[in-house]
Amino acid sequence: MVTSYYGHHVVVNLLLEKGADVEAKDSGYNRTPLSWAAEKGRDAVVKLLLEKGADVEAKDSGYRTPLSRAAGNGRAAVVKLLLEKGADVETKDGRYDHRTPLSRAADNGHEAIVKLLLEKGANIEAKDGLGQTPLWRAAECGHEAVVKLLLVEKGASVTVATKDGRTPLHLASRNGHIEVVKLLLTTQVHDDRDSCLIL
Repeated sequence: MVTSYYGHHVVVNLLLEKGADVEAKDSGYNRTPLSWAAEKGRDAVVKLLLEKGADVEAKDSGYRTPLSRAAGNGRAAVVKLLLEKGADVETKDGRYDHRTPLSRAADNGHEAIVKLLLEKGANIEAKDGLGQTPLWRAAECGHEAVVKLLLVEKGASVTVATKDGRTPLHLASRNGHIEVVKLLLTTQVHDDRDSCLIL
């Protein structure tokens, strides 16, 4: 439903009243109106679709839920709405990457959403298909505030390594994220600091 994408909640309501399927999926990505509205941050449309019984766990062709789409795109108000309707914070998406909404939010530096998801019980140590945790994703991308939240305030493991042996310190060092490197070094013991010199 293109009207969901553009946030035309009055038109969405009219279409639904005239029998449009709240679970209709597009032909390209197998996405529902809720998925598109969640990704674009169309709060009023999301609220309306949820009131009309839209499935909060509907997965698209990338196996992503509306919560995953909203979390990864920084749509805090939509994330709140979806969580209130019972969206699963641990659903993993993707055929290959298998990331949780927390990982998506951390990867993109959305601190407020990271907080929301953690408050709802999201697993801070959940690994994706490559063995990367939310801290790993935030450190690689240089999101200092998210790293601080996950590491200092919530106690995420700094020494967790991916399948190829890389730690958050490796990636923050490789990408030149100085403040993140400092945070990582001052928080816990690192057996990997020497190998960071030869990346």
